[in-house]
Amino acid sequence: MTDLQLSSLPPIGFQLNGCDVQARAGETLLDVARREGIEVPHLCWKDGLAAAGNCRACVVEIEGERVLAPSCCRVPTAGMKVDSASARAVAAQKMVLELLQSDLPEATYTRHNEVDEWAVKLKLGKPRFAARAQPARDTSHAAIAVNLDACIQCTRCVRACRDEQANDVIGLALRGDSAKIVFDMDDAMGASTCVACGECVQACPTGALAPARDAALQMPDKQVASVCPYCGVGCQLTYNVRANRIMSVEGRDGPANHGRLCVKGRYGFDYAHHPQRLTTPLVRRAGVPKSAGAPMDPERVMEVFREASWEEALALAGGGLARIRDNHGRKALAGFGSAKGSNEEAYLFQKLVRTGFGSNNVDHCTRLCHASSVAALLEGIGSGAVSNPVMDVLKAEVVIVIGANPTVNHPVAATWIKNAVRNGTKLILCDPRRSELARHAHRTLQFKPDTDVALLNAMMHTIVAEDLADRDFIASRTSGYEALVANVAQYSPEAMAPLCGIDADTIRYVARLYATSKGSMILWGMGISQHVHGTDNARCLIALALLTGQIGRPGTGLHPLRGQNNVQGASDAGLIPMMYPDYQRVTEPAVRERFAAAWKVPAASLDDQPGLTVVEVMEAILAGTVRGMYVMGENPAMSDPDANHAREALAALDLLVVQDIFLTETAYLADVILPASAFPEKTGTFTNTDRLVQMGRQAVDPPGDARQDLWIVEQIARHMGLDWQYGHVSAVFDEMRRLMPSIAGITWERLEREDAVVYPCPQEEHPGTPVVFTEAFPRETGRARFVPADIIPADERPDAQYPMVLITGRQLEHWHTGSMTRRATVLDALEPDPVALVHPLDLAALNVVPGGVITLASRRGTVALYARADESSPRGAVFVPFCYYEAAINRLTNAALDPYGKIPEFKYCAIRITPGGTVELQGSYGGGQILARLEEPA
Repeated sequence: MTDLQLSSLPPIGFQLNGCDVQARAGETLLDVARREGIEVPHLCWKDGLAAAGNCRACVVEIEGERVLAPSCCRVPTAGMKVDSASARAVAAQKMVLELLQSDLPEATYTRHNEVDEWAVKLKLGKPRFAARAQPARDTSHAAIAVNLDACIQCTRCVRACRDEQANDVIGLALRGDSAKIVFDMDDAMGASTCVACGECVQACPTGALAPARDAALQMPDKQVASVCPYCGVGCQLTYNVRANRIMSVEGRDGPANHGRLCVKGRYGFDYAHHPQRLTTPLVRRAGVPKSAGAPMDPERVMEVFREASWEEALALAGGGLARIRDNHGRKALAGFGSAKGSNEEAYLFQKLVRTGFGSNNVDHCTRLCHASSVAALLEGIGSGAVSNPVMDVLKAEVVIVIGANPTVNHPVAATWIKNAVRNGTKLILCDPRRSELARHAHRTLQFKPDTDVALLNAMMHTIVAEDLADRDFIASRTSGYEALVANVAQYSPEAMAPLCGIDADTIRYVARLYATSKGSMILWGMGISQHVHGTDNARCLIALALLTGQIGRPGTGLHPLRGQNNVQGASDAGLIPMMYPDYQRVTEPAVRERFAAAWKVPAASLDDQPGLTVVEVMEAILAGTVRGMYVMGENPAMSDPDANHAREALAALDLLVVQDIFLTETAYLADVILPASAFPEKTGTFTNTDRLVQMGRQAVDPPGDARQDLWIVEQIARHMGLDWQYGHVSAVFDEMRRLMPSIAGITWERLEREDAVVYPCPQEEHPGTPVVFTEAFPRETGRARFVPADIIPADERPDAQYPMVLITGRQLEHWHTGSMTRRATVLDALEPDPVALVHPLDLAALNVVPGGVITLASRRGTVALYARADESSPRGAVFVPFCYYEAAINRLTNAALDPYGKIPEFKYCAIRITPGGTVELQGSYGGGQILARLEEPA
């Protein structure tokens, strides 16, 4: 039964320990006891895991029954009389705990050993039984220590791995006293396929699976509830802090994760304490040139920069930017904000550019991620946000995941997809690469790279030709249907099959499945957006949903998976060149007047034209029209396409001000560097991919003389002549919500109380709106619009000189340009070296063994790195993460832009591979060279 069906059933009355109680439908005896405040020992049971009933610590006595019953998996019946504290029940509970205690070692691996805690509550003494032979400790994994001498075989780790995360690494093998927990086929954990999500560690009651380096034994001074700083899923977590250092991280029961985390969220925290943190302002020494190609080496930083006071650095930064504005005009400045900063930081940064610089030349990494998706959504739907939360996959009958690899990029979201499949949802996976989700998929469509439009138009052709379209929905809620029908008429599955590499029957089957299900949902990633035809790709997905009426209801809809933790919030807050906060266009006079009034500036002082995007700014620098830049928390020297070109541009600036926590590749080219606060060192709000506004709380203080980002932005504003007086971050948020109707009902006090509220939330009493477009679309007509798309080839195709295709993206263990994760001990230990994922047959043709060095070359540059044999990449295509400075793959990528979203074509360029080469040694981080010197936890 569903939760909704169970909630409609009447309660069940029975007696528990002599008291009359009521059980809700579906509740177990243990559930009721816990709700009533009655303590019953339990070890194999854990909230969120399926009941196993194998430890028998929770047995209770039921009147009229011969044997004791495990309360964790027994449901009450009307009139039942249950006693959890009878002499017989307590004797059995004590015996179970005493037997388990006798098998445990003297040593302890966690400060919360539940066997010991229950033994104390039941007043057990020292066990009377002989101890067993103790297995050896396994410390082969960088993140997790395996202490099977403390294992009680409760199988919580098995169920966490199998049922929650659906990674299927941990099992229970053998029988009797030989039974034991195993990893894959009884591998050492470090040699297994474990992805280090740590769900097993969080589930383990005894420390048999524990954080490496005995982190679970450290007693925190405080615990701070916050959110994860990495991907857009927005997992809530708890920082365990001791002596101003984060010791460990635990998952919290947030709306997006319900306690789950991934390897980055759980183990990627100690970058904040890295010895390379910037702790004082730096100013480039006179006469030291900016070399775009020079290696970044923080060990020699003081040869290039000198320390400065905050007063001097702010005067040089703010005053220098003001002089460029006054001498060369307001279009001579540009600013890049950060999708990793808070909503308040994004808002203030764009306000500074618009009111202090005087232009709309402000952008951030959304331009490199989902700009084309947002362009298509605004055009067709009227809103750039997702229609349904990720968790709605659990309500869908069919889920299409296209151009995305959630197990790597959004791991916790991937767990909900895998859980949905096990509950009966049919997963259709569409991607040129075969990801780990393929083993869960009902159908996998591994189409040829660059043929998205051909495949999607062929699906729509089938739906139209077979009369599977939702005609009522089309008639009442859309426009432009006739043009779409005329366009897809030429895209029959038979005609497109040779082009996209998927047979016509499969295309038709998937189209029918999607169109006829009670609820179909589409999730996509940057495999859709990062093309010159990225907007057309997204237009096709939107049209597919409109054509079938699969939007506006739970379990349906369109969800572009947001990449960074606050890329949604940063875009909402106006950190884009053509929109004010809440996607209000800069070209509309009424909008400018409204913001001018709120910001207390003349309306004429606000630029009435869209500003330059990320890649356009680089071109403008080399053309001499942009002369100064302020970069907060972005690293375009690594993340921009054709990175050598981007570095040349940054080096050519009259003034580059960089605000960051490390000496990034971009900071190395700066004139002034301002040391900022890391994620756990600030308080602010962050908006996840589900439109969920959440509170992130400060856990530790910034090191040295590093300062809060908001403070720095405000000081720059004052040096540019703006009279800003924000006493607290909440004052910035309050200003935001008064200008942003979508979050008008979300107050700071409400977020402090509730932690998370989903927008649109127009009034303070409003609960928030998880599913949107239920009755109308936010366009002037209230109708969504079909926008047909035709095939446009990639800007650069393989040829005889460059016969292969390069696909770039992220890696599970590392984030974005690696500046944080490659300085996190566990993450760097798991993936220390730059790798290219190449099909084994392509490697064999090159006479290269896995692990050998290869050189990739495009028309823009070369990179040498290690080859990894990987069958997920099709023959002729190579996948490379862009997080490695010593093999900066964006030296090769193409800066050609989608004409609508202005997003570069990261997902497709022509390359060649040659055996051999020299992998550059990285002097700053990577390969464990610096991380090996990190202190162990105190």
